[in-house]
Parts: sequence; C-alpha cells; structure tokens
Amino acid sequence: MKAIRAHEFGEPDVLQMDDIPAPVPQDDELLIKVCATSVNPVDWKILKGGYQSRFPVTLPLTPGWDVSGIVEKVGADVKDFKPGDEVYSRPDPTKNGAFAEYIVVKANIAAIKPASIDHVHAAAVPLAGLTAWQGLFEYGQLQAGQKVLIHAASGGVGTFAIQLAKWKGAYVIGTASDKNLDFVKQLGADEMIDYKKEKFEDKLSGIDLVFDTVGGDTQKRSLKVLKNGGRLITTLKPEFENEAKEKNIHLQGYTAQSYPADLRQIAALIDEQIIKPVISRIMPLTEAKMAEKLNKEGHTRGKIVLNVAQPA
Repeated sequence: MKAIRAHEFGEPDVLQMDDIPAPVPQDDELLIKVCATSVNPVDWKILKGGYQSRFPVTLPLTPGWDVSGIVEKVGADVKDFKPGDEVYSRPDPTKNGAFAEYIVVKANIAAIKPASIDHVHAAAVPLAGLTAWQGLFEYGQLQAGQKVLIHAASGGVGTFAIQLAKWKGAYVIGTASDKNLDFVKQLGADEMIDYKKEKFEDKLSGIDLVFDTVGGDTQKRSLKVLKNGGRLITTLKPEFENEAKEKNIHLQGYTAQSYPADLRQIAALIDEQIIKPVISRIMPLTEAKMAEKLNKEGHTRGKIVLNVAQPA
C-alpha cells in the first residue's frame, strides 16, 4: 500500500511516499480502508520529536490521527463491526496514522461515521470534535446559561467548540482575527473579540469557563476574566497553577480520547444538522507534505483534509 512516512524527526519536508505492506489487524482491531484523513497541530509536534514524553513514537512513522473509511477486515474478537461498515476514529497518536491507504485501529476507539456527510467531511471531525466535546463538557462541566470564552475560535477545535457550546445553551464568546469574526458569529458566537486589536481581559469578567488551545500568555491573561470558582481548561500544558490556585480557579490540561460514545453523540448532532465540520481545503494524499506545512503555519479556518480514496 501507499503510505506517507517520516524516517527521521524534523520539519514536514521529512515526509515521503513509501510502498509498504498493509497492516494486519490483531484480534481486537479493525483494518480500515482509508477514505480520508486530516491534519492537526499535534502532527508537526510529533514529527519534530518534541512530544516523545507525551506521545512516544518509533520511526519510520505514518502520521494522520483522524480517519474516516470502510472496514475491510475485523479481528477475531470484534463483535460490533463487520466488513463494509463506514467508520470514523481518532487513531492512537503513538502508533501509525491514516496518511496511508489502510490503517489498523482498536475496535473500541471507533464508531459508525455520521450518515449525512461523506468521508472527506467525516475525517475532519474526530480529533477536533472530541477535543471540543471533552474540553467543554467532561473537563469544563459547561452548563446552559454559563459564559464560556473560546480561544482560537475559527480553528479546527474552536469551530466545533463554538457550535457545541451554543447547542448546550451557553453564552459563547470567541476570539479570532478580524477576517474571521463574522464567520465565528455565523457558527453561533454571541460575542466576538479581535485578539489582534483588543485585549479580551479588558472587555470580559465573570466568565465561567475558558477553553484554551493557545497557551502561554493567553492562558495567563485568561485567569483575569474568570469568576471565583471558574474553570480554565487547556489542550496544552497548565502553566500557571499557582496563580490559578490564588484566584480559586480550576486549571487543568487534558488530551482527548477516542471514546465511541462521544463519537456517536457528535455524529448524531451532525446528522441532526445542529453542528457541522468546517473544511478550509481538501488535498490529495500526495500533497501531505504541503498540507502539514500549511498546518504548521496556523491560521487555518477549520480543517485541512486529505482525500485518500473517497468513494464516488
């Protein structure tokens, strides 16, 4: 099969197309024919070798930790899936990903994909959708009527977070650049802040939850807008725990997990047309290197998807 692989750590230029044997599913795994995958910020961080403590990987490595595709084979112990099922998943980031014609994943991290969208759109969902869902609801404990500030609201995770928070009944505030403010409003934000021209901490107070995918100074400044007892949930390292404790703020970092129950709930909301994936660009697998370069530059609206073998 064709697979995009890195034989050394480095920039996206280390990626190359290889011909390798298709993987063989173990008893608890699915062999999935990849129809589409997408790029995520974690890709280039893992490729650089800087995430070995968090996501230890071995070389050569196939990136791609989103997948939508068709089950080709099931392991002997798999009961919930059969060949021909259309599934989606966030594969294990410590193992080979979906920048390939086939991938194996544990059956207990996959779910039937949303029926109302094709594989290209479904591939934009798992990592970003799960990150938003778990950050807002599992760790953030967001409730109807609460105020939530979502940073990088026009990005892959942010676009899902805006829609999910609005569905929950929260008052939603999103930070974005000027060119994306109207777009964020269309997704459901009640209030938008241009992070390049305005200091959100000068405009906001009494926030129940801050959802942070930026870190650094943005995370530190976010402590100023939270109410006593508020929550700051980050996809990055919690850097200001002492300051948070002084202000009685719950600061926590997390890594989203591919829980089938969450994937099913997200799929249901997509099929009910309550939320939708946002795709800025669709590229062929052969352009994976360029896709990762664009990914690393940031400022992408929604997701970049790689079309591997989307059925006609």
